[in-house]
Amino acid sequence: MNDVPPQMRRRLRRLCETPTNFDVAELPQVTEDPWHIDDYCHALPAEAPGEPAPEGPFETAKRLLIDYEFADPRMVRAFYDVDAPLLGRTMLLQIRFYFIHAYVGVRVSEIFDEQREIDGRPVRIWGWAYQTLEGHLERGQMDYQLWKHMDTGEVEYRIHAVSELIGTSNPIVGIGFALVGRREQVRFARRCASRMESLVVESLERGRKDEPAPNVEHGIAISPADE
Repeated sequence: MNDVPPQMRRRLRRLCETPTNFDVAELPQVTEDPWHIDDYCHALPAEAPGEPAPEGPFETAKRLLIDYEFADPRMVRAFYDVDAPLLGRTMLLQIRFYFIHAYVGVRVSEIFDEQREIDGRPVRIWGWAYQTLEGHLERGQMDYQLWKHMDTGEVEYRIHAVSELIGTSNPIVGIGFALVGRREQVRFARRCASRMESLVVESLERGRKDEPAPNVEHGIAISPADE
């Protein structure tokens, strides 16, 4: 998909005024069904100890994270205003599973940028979180983070998700999502991790000039751009 139809641009503009579909205050109290709490940790190439190197694995993964290039384009593709700041960015996601395509909205609600002491080890953390908007098939929040253990140089890509599958009034999409939604949710997170590793390795081997970047049409970024 290399262009943005006018109706897609209109849908994205409307989405900018759409609220979240859950009470954010609920999240810290969520502990059990029907909510799911998921944590994934995937090792990326390591680098020298200390602060992240400008063209090292951490900073390379950070660029991919900002652009949403880590998502598997066979499952999810994002449309967003290319000039919008990351914090507060509204994204229209095209979700694909089997023969079903659904369009849902999310908004970047938080940016993580800190150094933390974890189990006595200094860890540099960067990432962002998005929350689901009205009309989404789920409700909740996903955190995407990069961790660098500064004492050893180990770099990790982490996902933390708190979510509930709520479906849709569309009977075809609703039935399909009820049958495979949870499985596809887990599959998406795992594919994000493996794709992030592959893209970081390729960038380190070939150079930054070959990194994937969103297509931009009429001010709207389409990411990931490749099929």
